[in-house]
Amino acid sequence: MRHYSIEQWIDLTRGLVNSPEKGEMEQHLLSGCTPCLQEAAFCHQIGQVCHRIQEHPVPESVTRLARAIFPVRPQPPTSGSRLPIELIYDSFLVPAPAGLRATWQVGWQGLYRSGDCSVDLRIEPELKSTRAAVIGQITNHVLPEVEMRNLPVSLRAGNQVIVETVSNRFGEFQMEYEQQARLKLCISLEDGSKHIQVPLKRFTSEKPEVLRRSSRRKRATADPR
Repeated sequence: MRHYSIEQWIDLTRGLVNSPEKGEMEQHLLSGCTPCLQEAAFCHQIGQVCHRIQEHPVPESVTRLARAIFPVRPQPPTSGSRLPIELIYDSFLVPAPAGLRATWQVGWQGLYRSGDCSVDLRIEPELKSTRAAVIGQITNHVLPEVEMRNLPVSLRAGNQVIVETVSNRFGEFQMEYEQQARLKLCISLEDGSKHIQVPLKRFTSEKPEVLRRSSRRKRATADPR
């Protein structure tokens, strides 16, 4: 004799069983199968209790107290696929003009490609400080007319979020942060299913006398006399 599982009896109680199978299950009950009769009766009682509960909504005050006792914990965001990136331009790798023996850069600028997206970044460190600002823009170089607005952009050190913002309708963003090791820029695409990660360079704050020497050396090398 064929027996049915409790999941099937629950579906029968909720009216989720198709007509041929429903007739077979009812005939099985009429045959007097004791285990299935007990399970079917139990599922029927559960269904009646659930139906009666729906007729009496829980007061808002009770719901509020229950939420205070058992707070809802937000689910951690799922890690989407990370797109590979390619460095297209690095201002530190640009050769000095002919005849110029030394150059001095305070900031850094770079261009990355990742899939159909281009990320243009500039880092401007504050003098005599450990703080810096990152200014960037993300665009779609395949379909330039696509707007890259409201994309979540964050600076992370490991799993810790240091600062975050969203891009404007031009795909531009700007953040100030405290420099630290292993800092990366994260841009989420397509509802978080894909994201771009760019490691950020760390700059050391120059001392005033070093800056003066660098400035004098730059003027001296640029002056033909």
